[in-house]
Amino acid sequence: MWGLPHDASLHGWRVDWLLFTTTIFVVIMFVATVVWIAWACLWHGRKHDAHYDRGSARPAIIKALLLSTLIFVVVDGNLLVHGLSDVDDVFWNVDRAGADPRAVRIEVNAHQWAWDARYPGPDGTFGTSDDVVTLNDIRVPVGVPVVIQLASTDVIHSFSLPNFRVKQDAVPGTINRLWFAAKELGEFEIACAQHCGVAHYKMRGVLTVLPQAEFAAWVGQAAELARRAYDPKDKSAHWAWNWERGIK
Repeated sequence: MWGLPHDASLHGWRVDWLLFTTTIFVVIMFVATVVWIAWACLWHGRKHDAHYDRGSARPAIIKALLLSTLIFVVVDGNLLVHGLSDVDDVFWNVDRAGADPRAVRIEVNAHQWAWDARYPGPDGTFGTSDDVVTLNDIRVPVGVPVVIQLASTDVIHSFSLPNFRVKQDAVPGTINRLWFAAKELGEFEIACAQHCGVAHYKMRGVLTVLPQAEFAAWVGQAAELARRAYDPKDKSAHWAWNWERGIK
C-alpha cells in the first residue's frame, strides 16, 4: 500500500507536512547531486584536457562551510523549528488538552497481548464500581480531545494509532501520556509498535470514533452494566490508578 495511513486526526496534518517537506528537500538535493556528478562525468571526458592544480585548502573549506550552512539553515533548520513548535504547542501539550471540559480521559493497561481500557463512570473517578472497562475496544467522540494514560503490567509495549499520527510507549512502573482529537467517524486500528513477545502480532484493537451523543449514550449504558456486574472481591479487575499518578 502506497502512502501514509489515512489521516483521521485534527492535528495529523502537522506530521504529514514534516514528512512531505523532508521528502521534497531530499529529492531536490538528490537531483542536484546526480546532475553535478553527470556534468562532471560528461564534461571531463577524453576530449577535455586535464590541468594540473596544486589546490588550496582554504577556498575548499570556505565553500564546504557555506554549502553546509545553507543546507542546515534551509533544510534542517526549517524542519527543526516546525517540529519543535508542533511538539511543544500540540503533541506534548497534554495538560492543555486535558483542561478542556469536553476532554475524554481513558486509562489503558497493556499486557501480553491485549489492551485493557478503562473509562471513569458518572462519578468521574477511576477505580470505582461504575468504571467502564473494555478489551481491545476503545470508543471516543468525534471533535473533542482524548487524553490517554498508559501503563504496562509486563514488558514494554507501544500504543500506536497510525491514523491519528500518535504513538507512545507503555513502560512497566511508569505512566505515560498522549492525546489526540478525531476529525471524522469510523473504525481505526490500534497497534502495538514494540515487539513484546511471541504473540506480538496479535496485539491489535479497534478504536471507534462515534458522534458525541452516541458516545455519551454508550458510556452511560456501559457504566450501568459495569455497576451491576461489579465484584469487590475480584482484585485482578481493579487495576485502575489515580489519574494524577506519575504525572506531576
